[in-house]
Amino acid sequence: MIDEFPYLVAANATVEAIFQKQWDRLLSRRPVLLILVGSDLAMMEALNTHGRAFFQRGAEVVIPPLTPVEVGSIVGAAGAAEAFDAALVTGGMPLLCSDWARGRSLRAFLRRSLRDPTSALIVSGERSLAAEFPDEAQASLVLRQIGAGERTFSNIARAAGGLQATSLTRSLHVLTTTGIVVRDTPLSTRPSKEARYRVADPSLRFWLRFIGSHMAEIERGRGDRVIERVERDWTTWRGRAIEPLVREALMRRPPVPSLDAGMVGGFWTRTNDPEIDVIGADGGPTASRIVYAGSIKWLDRQPLGERDIATLRAGLVQVPGASADTPIVAVARAGVKATGIAAALGPEDLLAAWDV
Repeated sequence: MIDEFPYLVAANATVEAIFQKQWDRLLSRRPVLLILVGSDLAMMEALNTHGRAFFQRGAEVVIPPLTPVEVGSIVGAAGAAEAFDAALVTGGMPLLCSDWARGRSLRAFLRRSLRDPTSALIVSGERSLAAEFPDEAQASLVLRQIGAGERTFSNIARAAGGLQATSLTRSLHVLTTTGIVVRDTPLSTRPSKEARYRVADPSLRFWLRFIGSHMAEIERGRGDRVIERVERDWTTWRGRAIEPLVREALMRRPPVPSLDAGMVGGFWTRTNDPEIDVIGADGGPTASRIVYAGSIKWLDRQPLGERDIATLRAGLVQVPGASADTPIVAVARAGVKATGIAAALGPEDLLAAWDV
């Protein structure tokens, strides 16, 4: 097993040919499984393309993070909602899940981890960034701004100290081709250039938002300040962070059998008026038909109500392909108290999408 193979290739252009020669002459005739590991998805996929030494010699396998069901099982989550909380903090990283004492609450896990500079929660993010960007300080800077909550090109440039457009474009290209950042566009029946960026790596989302920029405080024993920020901003951050998981759950299992969408995304305008949490369509990035629209309300005690549905319906008039007859899906942590909707989903319903 060879880890960080892309860096080995980058350091020596003949490495692929050397491995190919040894595989064809020796290893392929023996009971040997050769595993080449790398987190640079674009680079690893390129290894198996026509004209490269490994062409048709290997099988590509992408190892995903642990699912919310698996995370909840490992940490002993009290329920589906708590399983999602644990998944958002750990990102499904086995190391973090194994460091979470079974049955311990989220609050207890964070308080213990954020007071220890050597805890897995603290160290994992540092090591990931160091491995991904050993010579890409600018890309790392841009990633930190996205992780802090900046999503548009102009806001990222401003937060990064007035980064020039060409430099930011290059950094975003590095981040998106390696699969660490995703470039999203509004999902509707009309193409849009209103791109937004988000951290795709689930193990880095929480770390970048709450830990990365405050390492100095943690190292000098002031993890209590980080804990205060997490407790203050947790609900707001979680409300945005849960959206990719909700959309993935809806992709895995439709809200009702008749609302089976080939693509699930969101819709927004430049001014965020409206901003639709969920759009289910027959495909993407540009759809032919909108299947349903939805709203997410991920608060502990406040259910999704009639006012939320009314706001969603009012915004749908600006979504190309949607209409007053578009079915409505409501997703809420604390329940749904609204009428005239096609489906109401809670944490247990969403978790069932992975429990297959």
